[in-house]
Amino acid sequence: MGGNVVKVIELVGESEQSWEDAVQVAVKEASKTLRGITGVEVLNWTGKVDPQGEIVGYRANVQVAFEVEN
Repeated sequence: MGGNVVKVIELVGESEQSWEDAVQVAVKEASKTLRGITGVEVLNWTGKVDPQGEIVGYRANVQVAFEVEN
């Protein structure tokens, strides 16, 4: 029997630009030390708000999946 095993880890990406950029930051950083990333799932979006009510920081909790090497 053959098959692949996939491991999933949870990360938090942060950006001053957007939630989408926060996801990209998380995946980009993970790809520096993980090989074979096959997917990402966004679990949660959060943001930092300044005293004037402006969003000044974006966070994305994500799960990144990658194949386990034999």
